[in-house]
Amino acid sequence: MATEEPKYTLLEKSEPFELRAYAPRIVAEVQVSGDLDAASSQGFRLIAAFIFGKNQVSEKIAMTAPVGIESGDQSKSAKIAMTAPVLTEGSKSPDVNAKNAWTVSFVMPAEYTLDSLPKPLDSQVKIRQVPAEKRAVITFSGFYNEEKVLEKTQALRDWMKSQNLRAIGEPQFARYNPPWTLPFMRRNEVMIQVQE
Repeated sequence: MATEEPKYTLLEKSEPFELRAYAPRIVAEVQVSGDLDAASSQGFRLIAAFIFGKNQVSEKIAMTAPVGIESGDQSKSAKIAMTAPVLTEGSKSPDVNAKNAWTVSFVMPAEYTLDSLPKPLDSQVKIRQVPAEKRAVITFSGFYNEEKVLEKTQALRDWMKSQNLRAIGEPQFARYNPPWTLPFMRRNEVMIQVQE
Protein backbone atom coordinates (compact mmCIF):
# COMPACT_ATOMS: atom_id res chain seq x y z
CA MET A 1 0.00 0.00 0.00
CA ALA A 2 1.37 3.42 -0.96
CA THR A 3 2.05 6.05 1.69
CA GLU A 4 -0.44 8.93 1.55
CA GLU A 5 0.97 12.34 0.56
CA PRO A 6 -0.69 15.77 0.68
CA LYS A 7 -2.98 16.42 -2.28
CA TYR A 8 -1.87 19.02 -4.79
CA THR A 9 -2.34 20.10 -8.39
CA LEU A 10 0.79 20.55 -10.50
CA LEU A 11 0.66 24.05 -12.01
CA GLU A 12 4.09 24.19 -13.64
CA LYS A 13 7.09 21.88 -14.03
CA SER A 14 10.65 22.69 -15.06
CA GLU A 15 12.95 19.90 -13.75
CA PRO A 16 13.86 19.85 -10.88
CA PHE A 17 11.40 22.67 -10.04
CA GLU A 18 7.62 22.59 -9.69
CA LEU A 19 4.86 25.02 -8.78
CA ARG A 20 2.07 23.24 -6.85
CA ALA A 21 -1.36 24.22 -5.51
CA TYR A 22 -1.90 22.31 -2.25
CA ALA A 23 -5.30 21.49 -0.78
CA PRO A 24 -6.00 22.38 2.87
CA ARG A 25 -4.54 19.84 5.31
CA ILE A 26 -4.06 19.09 9.00
CA VAL A 27 -0.56 18.75 10.47
CA ALA A 28 0.84 17.53 13.78
CA GLU A 29 3.98 19.46 14.70
CA VAL A 30 6.55 19.90 17.45
CA GLN A 31 9.22 22.48 18.27
CA VAL A 32 12.69 20.96 18.84
CA SER A 33 16.27 22.18 18.94
CA GLY A 34 19.67 20.99 17.71
CA ASP A 35 21.28 20.67 14.32
CA LEU A 36 19.10 19.68 11.34
CA ASP A 37 19.69 15.93 11.74
CA ALA A 38 19.26 15.79 15.53
CA ALA A 39 16.16 18.01 15.42
CA SER A 40 14.67 15.93 12.63
CA SER A 41 15.18 12.69 14.59
CA GLN A 42 13.85 14.11 17.87
CA GLY A 43 10.80 15.64 16.19
CA PHE A 44 10.11 12.45 14.25
CA ARG A 45 10.15 10.38 17.47
CA LEU A 46 7.71 12.73 19.26
CA ILE A 47 5.18 12.77 16.43
CA ALA A 48 5.63 9.05 15.68
CA ALA A 49 4.68 8.29 19.31
CA PHE A 50 1.46 10.28 18.76
CA ILE A 51 0.51 8.49 15.53
CA PHE A 52 1.47 5.05 16.91
CA GLY A 53 -1.07 5.43 19.72
CA LYS A 54 0.14 7.98 22.30
CA ASN A 55 -3.14 9.85 22.00
CA GLN A 56 -6.37 10.13 24.02
CA VAL A 57 -7.99 7.11 22.37
CA SER A 58 -4.82 5.01 21.80
CA GLU A 59 -5.67 4.97 18.10
CA LYS A 60 -2.99 4.22 15.52
CA ILE A 61 -2.91 6.81 12.74
CA ALA A 62 -1.55 5.88 9.31
CA MET A 63 1.93 7.19 8.48
CA THR A 64 2.05 9.77 5.69
CA ALA A 65 4.86 11.46 3.78
CA PRO A 66 6.67 13.73 3.84
CA VAL A 67 8.07 14.68 7.22
CA GLY A 68 8.55 18.45 7.17
CA ILE A 69 11.32 20.44 8.82
CA GLU A 70 11.42 24.22 9.01
CA SER A 71 14.02 26.47 10.63
CA GLY A 72 13.10 29.37 12.84
CA ASP A 73 16.57 30.88 12.38
CA GLN A 74 15.98 34.29 10.82
CA SER A 75 19.68 34.67 9.99
CA LYS A 76 19.49 31.50 7.86
CA SER A 77 16.38 32.82 6.17
CA ALA A 78 18.03 36.14 5.42
CA LYS A 79 21.15 34.48 4.00
CA ILE A 80 19.10 32.51 1.54
CA ALA A 81 16.13 34.89 1.26
CA MET A 82 13.46 32.20 1.78
CA THR A 83 11.79 29.52 4.02
CA ALA A 84 12.71 25.69 4.57
CA PRO A 85 8.17 16.45 4.65
CA VAL A 86 9.12 14.78 7.68
CA LEU A 87 8.83 18.65 7.18
CA THR A 88 11.40 20.60 9.13
CA GLU A 89 11.46 24.30 9.75
CA GLY A 90 14.14 26.15 11.89
CA SER A 91 14.90 29.24 14.04
CA LYS A 92 17.34 30.46 16.59
CA SER A 93 16.22 31.20 20.12
CA PRO A 94 16.99 34.67 21.51
CA ASP A 95 19.12 32.87 24.13
CA VAL A 96 22.68 33.05 22.76
CA ASN A 97 23.48 29.63 24.24
CA ALA A 98 20.40 27.97 22.76
CA LYS A 99 20.76 25.64 19.81
CA ASN A 100 18.85 26.04 16.56
CA ALA A 101 15.08 25.73 16.91
CA TRP A 102 13.10 23.73 14.36
CA THR A 103 9.49 22.85 13.65
CA VAL A 104 9.03 19.22 12.58
CA SER A 105 5.65 18.24 11.14
CA PHE A 106 3.68 15.31 9.72
CA VAL A 107 0.64 15.76 7.51
CA MET A 108 -2.31 13.84 8.94
CA PRO A 109 -4.27 11.41 6.72
CA ALA A 110 -6.99 13.14 4.68
CA GLU A 111 -9.72 11.03 6.35
CA TYR A 112 -9.41 13.14 9.54
CA THR A 113 -10.91 16.49 10.47
CA LEU A 114 -9.77 18.63 13.41
CA ASP A 115 -12.71 17.16 15.37
CA SER A 116 -12.15 13.49 14.45
CA LEU A 117 -8.34 13.39 14.85
CA PRO A 118 -7.35 11.88 18.23
CA LYS A 119 -5.86 14.44 20.61
CA PRO A 120 -2.15 13.99 21.51
CA LEU A 121 -1.24 13.07 25.09
CA ASP A 122 2.12 14.85 24.79
CA SER A 123 1.61 18.61 25.12
CA GLN A 124 4.61 19.21 22.81
CA VAL A 125 2.60 17.84 19.86
CA LYS A 126 0.37 20.56 18.38
CA ILE A 127 -2.35 20.03 15.77
CA ARG A 128 -3.27 22.75 13.28
CA GLN A 129 -5.12 23.29 10.00
CA VAL A 130 -3.04 24.55 7.06
CA PRO A 131 -5.11 26.44 4.45
CA ALA A 132 -4.85 25.89 0.70
CA GLU A 133 -1.63 27.39 -0.66
CA LYS A 134 0.77 27.49 -3.59
CA ARG A 135 4.33 26.26 -3.12
CA ALA A 136 7.43 26.35 -5.28
CA VAL A 137 9.39 23.11 -4.88
CA ILE A 138 12.82 21.70 -5.78
CA THR A 139 13.27 17.91 -5.61
CA PHE A 140 16.60 16.13 -5.04
CA SER A 141 17.85 12.68 -4.03
CA GLY A 142 20.65 11.40 -1.83
CA PHE A 143 21.74 12.27 1.66
CA TYR A 144 21.08 15.72 3.06
CA ASN A 145 22.76 18.10 5.48
CA GLU A 146 22.20 21.77 6.32
CA GLU A 147 24.67 22.90 3.63
CA LYS A 148 22.96 20.87 0.89
CA VAL A 149 19.51 22.09 2.00
CA LEU A 150 20.73 25.72 1.90
CA GLU A 151 22.24 25.15 -1.56
CA LYS A 152 18.96 23.70 -2.89
CA THR A 153 16.99 26.49 -1.21
CA GLN A 154 19.07 29.12 -2.98
CA ALA A 155 18.59 27.33 -6.32
CA LEU A 156 14.83 27.33 -5.68
CA ARG A 157 14.88 31.05 -4.81
CA ASP A 158 16.79 31.78 -8.03
CA TRP A 159 14.19 29.82 -10.05
CA MET A 160 11.34 31.62 -8.26
CA LYS A 161 12.93 34.97 -9.13
CA SER A 162 13.20 33.94 -12.80
CA GLN A 163 9.47 33.03 -12.71
CA ASN A 164 8.46 36.26 -10.91
CA LEU A 165 7.19 34.28 -7.91
CA ARG A 166 7.23 36.03 -4.52
CA ALA A 167 8.09 33.99 -1.40
CA ILE A 168 5.91 34.06 1.71
CA GLY A 169 7.43 32.84 4.96
CA GLU A 170 10.34 30.49 5.52
CA PRO A 171 11.50 27.51 3.41
CA GLN A 172 10.54 24.03 4.49
CA PHE A 173 12.62 20.88 4.01
CA ALA A 174 10.67 17.68 3.30
CA ARG A 175 11.87 14.05 3.63
CA TYR A 176 9.83 11.28 2.06
CA ASN A 177 11.76 8.11 2.94
CA PRO A 178 12.79 6.14 6.01
CA PRO A 179 16.46 6.42 7.03
CA TRP A 180 17.35 2.96 5.67
CA THR A 181 16.40 3.94 2.09
CA LEU A 182 19.36 3.80 -0.31
CA PRO A 183 20.63 7.33 -1.05
CA PHE A 184 19.90 7.26 -4.80
CA MET A 185 16.29 6.23 -4.05
CA ARG A 186 15.64 9.00 -1.51
CA ARG A 187 13.28 11.85 -2.30
CA ASN A 188 13.91 15.19 -0.61
CA GLU A 189 12.35 18.57 -1.34
CA VAL A 190 12.67 22.19 -0.34
CA MET A 191 9.34 24.05 -0.51
CA ILE A 192 8.58 27.75 -0.32
CA GLN A 193 5.07 29.15 -0.13
CA VAL A 194 4.40 31.70 -2.87
CA GLN A 195 2.08 34.66 -2.98
CA GLU A 196 -1.16 34.12 -4.91
